[in-house]
Amino acid sequence: MHPEFHIRHHDERDWTVIEIRGEVDVHTVPRIREDLGKKIQAGRHRLIVDLTDTTFMDSTGLGLLVSVHKRIRARAGALRLVIVNPDIRQIFTITSLDQIFPIYGSTQAALA
Repeated sequence: MHPEFHIRHHDERDWTVIEIRGEVDVHTVPRIREDLGKKIQAGRHRLIVDLTDTTFMDSTGLGLLVSVHKRIRARAGALRLVIVNPDIRQIFTITSLDQIFPIYGSTQAALA
């Protein structure tokens, strides 16, 4: 696990906000998958994944988000992303995942 990697989550209104700091890659995705899976199993089907402090994301991270999106949609839920890093935003644009995920510039905007 990367030493600068950290996940924090809190409930706000009827949403669960998951803040991810550091790199989202093959080394950190298992921990993220576990945390998100626990939230979904606990009945939290409205998730905001805040990638504001995410410094890198590889295809493993993208695959995880697509998988979580499918699980959430199957439960009539919603998954929103907060992305401010232009490099990470570009990954979503190039892969057309910005057409699948609602992307916001802040957690407050995602909660609105």
